[in-house]
Amino acid sequence: MSGTSLRTLSEAKDALESERLETNESLRDLSSKLKFLDLDQTRSEEPEISFPETQPSSELGEKIDQMPQDERGQERREEKRSSDLSERREAEKPEKSLVSTSEDILFRKDNRANVYPLTMTWSFGWNSSLPVYYIRDENQRVLLYVCAHTAVIYDVFKNTQHHLQGHANVISCLCVSEDRRWIATADKGPDCLIIIWDSFTGIPVHTIFDSCPEGHGIEAIAITRDAKYLATISDAEIQEVCIWRWTLAVETPACTLNLLKEYGVQNYLTFNPANNKELVSNSKTQAIYYLWCEEGDLLAHSAPRLTEKTFNKLVGKFSQSVFHLNLTQILSATMEGKLVVWDIHRPTSSASASAGFPQIKPCKLVHLQKEGLTVLTTVDRYIVTGDIRGNIKFYDRTLSIVNWYSNFKLSSIRTLSFSKTPAAPPTEKSNYPPDCTLKGDLFIVRNLIIGTSDATVYHLTADGTKLEKLFVEPKDAICAISCHPYQPLIAIGSFCGMIKVWDYEEKKYLFSRVFEKGLGVQSLTYNPEGALLGAGFTEGTVYILDAMSLENQIPEPFKYSRTSVTHISFSHDSQYMATADVYFTVAVYMVVVRNGHRVWEYLARLRSHRKSIRSLLFGVHLDSNEPRLLSLGRDRLLIEYNLLKSCRDNLEILDIHRTDQGNYPTCMVWYPPLTKELFLLICNSGYKVKLFNSTTKMCRKTLLGPVFGSPIEQIQILPVKSTLELQKRYMVFINRDKVGLQILPVDGNPHKTAAIICHPSGVAGMALSYDGCWAFTAGGQDRSVVQWEINLRNWKTIFTILSSVVKVLIQWRPERCRNTFACQSFLLS
Repeated sequence: MSGTSLRTLSEAKDALESERLETNESLRDLSSKLKFLDLDQTRSEEPEISFPETQPSSELGEKIDQMPQDERGQERREEKRSSDLSERREAEKPEKSLVSTSEDILFRKDNRANVYPLTMTWSFGWNSSLPVYYIRDENQRVLLYVCAHTAVIYDVFKNTQHHLQGHANVISCLCVSEDRRWIATADKGPDCLIIIWDSFTGIPVHTIFDSCPEGHGIEAIAITRDAKYLATISDAEIQEVCIWRWTLAVETPACTLNLLKEYGVQNYLTFNPANNKELVSNSKTQAIYYLWCEEGDLLAHSAPRLTEKTFNKLVGKFSQSVFHLNLTQILSATMEGKLVVWDIHRPTSSASASAGFPQIKPCKLVHLQKEGLTVLTTVDRYIVTGDIRGNIKFYDRTLSIVNWYSNFKLSSIRTLSFSKTPAAPPTEKSNYPPDCTLKGDLFIVRNLIIGTSDATVYHLTADGTKLEKLFVEPKDAICAISCHPYQPLIAIGSFCGMIKVWDYEEKKYLFSRVFEKGLGVQSLTYNPEGALLGAGFTEGTVYILDAMSLENQIPEPFKYSRTSVTHISFSHDSQYMATADVYFTVAVYMVVVRNGHRVWEYLARLRSHRKSIRSLLFGVHLDSNEPRLLSLGRDRLLIEYNLLKSCRDNLEILDIHRTDQGNYPTCMVWYPPLTKELFLLICNSGYKVKLFNSTTKMCRKTLLGPVFGSPIEQIQILPVKSTLELQKRYMVFINRDKVGLQILPVDGNPHKTAAIICHPSGVAGMALSYDGCWAFTAGGQDRSVVQWEINLRNWKTIFTILSSVVKVLIQWRPERCRNTFACQSFLLS
């Protein structure tokens, strides 16, 4: 009796365990379907959702009571259950980590389906104030640089990018290990992060949160030669130096040191390549030497004050500092073309750090050249400098010059990065130049990457002294972007006066034009035929350019505005062009026939608003197919102009309507014809969207718009590929720092929108491709444009599945799912 009861209880326990595993497996399958949908298996109809049903305890008891009493059968069933359980537990074991591999698999093709509605696919531009690193050489040429809040690994030969995404703020500094495998990035701003990446796989292996509790961020970062330790300097008013044992996955630094304000802002930091316990940093006026006493986790430092009386000569402002090749001295470069040599006095084994050690003392001031030194580094047996004239010079241990590159006519050098692989020994086919010593030996050095202040990156092959320009990007803010109406082309305009045109499908630069100094590009727009490109400039000039050559299409540019032209728009028939400027003025230009030729002429302008103009929009009259022009201002006025009755220097107003009482409008767009009534969609600063009748301007509906931290600043309706998609429309929007997507029609449902941070320092503009597959955002001061792939199919299927799950959950948990929105919130949580 006792044995039978024990066996029955054991079987019941195994049955419950088996049922629990089956339930968890079913829920995992459902979750994986929601997260990782296969594009080939998605269907338009609503999928059927089934939930695992648990057996009531009474039914389980009945099954246990009805079990056969044959002991052999029981043993066989017990063995089968135990084997099934062991197989399931074995399947639940985690897979081997990709970080453990020593193989570079970063650019292998990923065939997994993309499940995010917006995915970064390419980044145009780079932050030229941060260094570029040469992380792969030999048969590859792979660079690492920063674009806004993303670190980009770019394969030059394959023309592919891999993006290291994880920062919510603009990356302020980065560094790489000696073997180029480990990358450390840090940012400035609230909730700042330090992330260490594996460059072989692109995986973030460690993230340090709350590195700066005050939220200031990181000013400088460095990593040891063996990649064991990381050092950072904060951007707070009182800077803090921290050393991190990041390989131990700890959240607190091993040691810290607060610096005095009189030291200035320390903006450069590096380790001694031969000693992980020594560091040097500098500001414009002060160099500091650090010694890490690991026994007590103390960070001693020495910061002697250097003045003009020290050497009785002008020293200049510091740029960078490094340890000398002899490891007993420190070198600091200045903007006066000089090197300050510091002697290091290290503590003896019997002395302590508190007894006045360690310390550095200035011993020599070496005047190398007249031009200011911007870069100072070491490679092999050379000390290398770069200056404001674009010269690169190599010195030996005694600071005697060995060789230099001065005939390339480069801009100011910002960064030098040498290849990981040492230079190959010379052969008969080698073409290394001789050095400038009396012996005239061959000058053998590694290949290097050069970054300059004009946002240009070069590759220098030492064998043969071959300089290759890799890419040139705008060096000033980018606010103007526009996509061609029927070709995969995007035009990018910068405040430096450059307009570049790219093929965004092939990721290929096509052509560009640089305007004269003082002309910064503020706005760009293609006309509907794609033959012309309208360009508005920061000083008020308006150009009409040929879209394929960027040559002028008018004899002289229009100069009817005295300030920056913020908006340009063409009518649907390309007969009119309108502009708006910072002084609240709308100007209209039109095509006329002169001597048998179609030419553009100025029509009229009017200061129609009292505050900044937020949108300038052309439309079509329903009864006559004539163009209509509307402007929307921050003064809450929606103004329509009478183009037919306007004449030279007289722009007539047709009607004026007030859109809001308390909040101010931010943007507007023509709402797609999802209903019989045609609307204007207007967003305001109160996170609301309003639908206005396109004819009467009467507000017909007010709804909650996308809520992602700041009001919507620009919206566009996603183009459709075929007439079958006319009833399934989407809206793309940007706010202060995000780009998002919303399913139409607008109904106030917050879960029909998705958004992602695109430019933490602010979004300046947005454009959509003609086929609706891509969105582009301009970052303004971060000097970048990001290309986003729009994935509607999976997102639509996920939303359909969620809607189906809602119907089941409303019956299953009515107390949690009183309405659709609450149910979706419950699911997402």
